[in-house]
Amino acid sequence: MDFPLSKTGPDPDFFALRRHDEYAHDGGVFDAAIATFGWLVTGPHPVCVDGAAISGLPPRPVPLDELGTLLLRQECVQATRDAAWAYLVARARAEGGTWTMACVGLAMPVLLPVAAQLTNRFRGDKHDIHSAVLTGFLAGLGEVALDRPAILVRLRWAAYRAGYAALREALDAPPPVDEEEGDAPPTVEDADFRSAPPPRASGHHDLVLVAAVRASVITADEAALISATHFGELALAEAAQARGERYKTTQKARHRAEQRLARFLTEPADGTSGAAPAANRRDRPGTPRHPSLRLSHTHRLRLRSVTRLSPELARKFVRPAPSHDPESGVTARGTRSAANPHHHQSPGPDRRTALTEEVPSCD
Repeated sequence: MDFPLSKTGPDPDFFALRRHDEYAHDGGVFDAAIATFGWLVTGPHPVCVDGAAISGLPPRPVPLDELGTLLLRQECVQATRDAAWAYLVARARAEGGTWTMACVGLAMPVLLPVAAQLTNRFRGDKHDIHSAVLTGFLAGLGEVALDRPAILVRLRWAAYRAGYAALREALDAPPPVDEEEGDAPPTVEDADFRSAPPPRASGHHDLVLVAAVRASVITADEAALISATHFGELALAEAAQARGERYKTTQKARHRAEQRLARFLTEPADGTSGAAPAANRRDRPGTPRHPSLRLSHTHRLRLRSVTRLSPELARKFVRPAPSHDPESGVTARGTRSAANPHHHQSPGPDRRTALTEEVPSCD
């Protein structure tokens, strides 16, 4: 659909295989949603949309499962997808009930991969995370702007943020203690606790974007634009047209957001601004400037961690040269390295441009 996930993209035959996925019969919210959607399209009088009211659809009543199949086709243009979702969301807001469940069912090809991604390595109760994903989507139905592009992208983003927040809350919560009445709480020795690294979220660029949004580096809309046009199938020209903007305006808006995101990922974690002198940045010990990432206290370790977290995203931004690396040819201002007449090397090209050049914006 608007936003296929890497390696877990929507199945083109999803609506022909409604209850033959991993979530059927698991007793969770997705099982109930899939079953309800099945009832909406079963029988001689399935729930239909007015195809004549949606640009790009056949001018006849279109059953919901047929609509879902049409929207999943690669040849379906973004304008048709947005028109269909504007129609569905408007009816859900006005009538609720059936049309709310219709929206949920038609969004399953993106909601299920979101849930799978968030709970891929989670050992707790996955149903709580799934419920949060669905709750975020339902909240988005009442808030998403219908006159802007990529409606499903933004609904998916709302679902992802809600699920991610629930996942972080679950990971940060203390483990439950099963104490029998009258017994003293177990000690550390009794419980055999061991030190272990904190759980790391699965490697996906959305995790980095979520962290940037939470740190107020970029807005949720900017994150959705970057995610949809860089990692999804939404062309920047289509996004500009749907937003009612010139191509260059949308391109510049994305480029500015990318620059802030690049600085967020590559600047020292010492709380200094991007305009601070290089010497000041080098001379101060770093502390995590963006605790939501929890990556490192130095350029090199932070970039290494970001690369592990999201290689696709890390490749799009400039890697600064480590200022104290002997091989970099750059030393701290105000210090003088010892001369070595036998191994003198020219400093080579100025490495500082790697820290100041703009991030290229690719369409």
